Amino acid sequence: MTILLQTLQLICGLALFLYGMNVMGDAMKRIGGSRMKSILSNATSNPRKGFLLGLGVTALVQSSSATTVMVVGFVNSGLMTLRQTVGVIMGANVGSASTAWLTGLSVIEGGNDGVLGFLSLLKPTSWMPILAITGLFITMMSKSTRKKNIGHALLGFSILMVGMEYMAMAVDPLKESDGFRSLLTMFKNPALGILAGLIPTLVVQSSAASIGILQVLATTGGITYGTSIPIIMGLNIGTCVTAMLSSIGANKNARRTALIHLYFNVLSAMIWLVVYLVVTAVVDIPFLSHPVDVWWGIAAVHTVFKILSVITLAPFSRLIERLAVLSVPDDKSEDTIDLLDERLFLTPTVAVERATEVTEKMAVISAEAFRLSLGLINRYDEKIAQTIRDFENKADLYEDSLGSYLTKLASTSDLPERESRQVTMLLHLIGDFERISDHAVNLVESAEEIKEKKVAFSKEANRELAVMYGAVDEILSLATDSFTKQDLHAASLVEPLEQVVDYLRDEIKLQHILRLQKSECSIEHGFVLADILTNLERVSDHCSNIAGLILEMSAHGDVGTHQYLRDVRAGGEGFKRNYNEYLRKYSLGVGTPSDAVGNDDPSV
Repeated sequence: MTILLQTLQLICGLALFLYGMNVMGDAMKRIGGSRMKSILSNATSNPRKGFLLGLGVTALVQSSSATTVMVVGFVNSGLMTLRQTVGVIMGANVGSASTAWLTGLSVIEGGNDGVLGFLSLLKPTSWMPILAITGLFITMMSKSTRKKNIGHALLGFSILMVGMEYMAMAVDPLKESDGFRSLLTMFKNPALGILAGLIPTLVVQSSAASIGILQVLATTGGITYGTSIPIIMGLNIGTCVTAMLSSIGANKNARRTALIHLYFNVLSAMIWLVVYLVVTAVVDIPFLSHPVDVWWGIAAVHTVFKILSVITLAPFSRLIERLAVLSVPDDKSEDTIDLLDERLFLTPTVAVERATEVTEKMAVISAEAFRLSLGLINRYDEKIAQTIRDFENKADLYEDSLGSYLTKLASTSDLPERESRQVTMLLHLIGDFERISDHAVNLVESAEEIKEKKVAFSKEANRELAVMYGAVDEILSLATDSFTKQDLHAASLVEPLEQVVDYLRDEIKLQHILRLQKSECSIEHGFVLADILTNLERVSDHCSNIAGLILEMSAHGDVGTHQYLRDVRAGGEGFKRNYNEYLRKYSLGVGTPSDAVGNDDPSV
């Protein structure tokens, strides 16, 4: 019964440790999330800079696996190149050693005097209750998202250390067990030692947890420095499983990134295991048979191994990269469309930024498709028509991918308020950009109809359409700039120009009717003209939605576009002035509407 209770206590401690590590890591990633992209994506081909970046980020989030998974996501999304990852991965391996020093605090033992007496004050039992209460108070009382994240980090660390205490208490009675000591002596075999570190890490997918268990076992006195070395090598290989699983289904460079992580850890373990075996066979080192009887012993061995691994393999970083490339050869059939990687959900702020960048690319594609379609009306070209259809298909893919990605991001991630508003805005915008590309294809179909039926507009009709083309082209530029460049001035000009486009549509229809009465145009001309005008006016409507949303989110942080646009039209000298200026700029030369100046609602 005693063994059963000790086992349950050990499992309970491990569960608390893993949960606390997860809570603390998630909180730290949210705290540093807004800077994570600039930290990692700015890594250059300089391995030293990448090393420092990886080390710093891993020390922040307390997980080399989390850092590596983020790097895989960045590479998969095109935010980082494969070469940039090598130094970051090496730095992440060294940075993960910091966890062992933190968890080592739980096994400090000493008297009341001297250095050990001071260090004993660092034990979790000495100050963890204060830390936990502080974290709980901040979490419950603070309204600031950042402060809440700090509170969660403190609570997570408290839970982590309590888990370590539980594990330490569970194995404490085993100090006097001869059977347990004989079991630990099996680890003196290097092969069994590597398996002893590899297998638990594969199961829990956390080298920090494995190191914590090893530190607890070391308190029994049955773990020697020589025994710990192969175990630490094994757990460093086991920690690669998270990134390898994360790379499944990713593009080739993301899979190569996971392999770089694996190759680095496997090669470093093989090299130093050979060195260890050769040295111990030739030289008798009493230190290696000494039990790990100081709290920092395991942490020191772990850190030294990490540093030696980097020193050994850093000069061969290009070769490791090349090995990964050879392992995952180029696939010419691989789709080159920008990928939205759910691995970035680990850092929601970065995920939102990536979604924004992809939406900007979608906006550019949709705008380019529409501009190309304007030129087909008078001069049809089969290749350009196909290019427009390809753009429209790509815009559809973007909308589907972004819609799914943003919906999952909003529902599964604890987004800060600012990022949550951005997600809401993007979900609205992608629909407008996709519809603009649809109208581009509609104009292609109108151009094809003109060609097939040999429809020829009159010189006057072509002149009027050219005026409207110019107005719609400008409103499209203003709308895309308002989003891609966050240009609020450009956004403020969209609505008055949209009203002018509405006026041009109605006026051109009227002029067509007058020409029809004079037999200068046919009814067939009118059907094609009506389709063209409808698509032009609908595009201006979508531009109005885009700009209105940008202005509304900037002013109020909420989505209420239609009411906002009604308020804009209802008053303001600036709106009237801009409307009249655009009316003069895009004049058809057939008179000015009587309500163009001074009307509170210039809609015509």
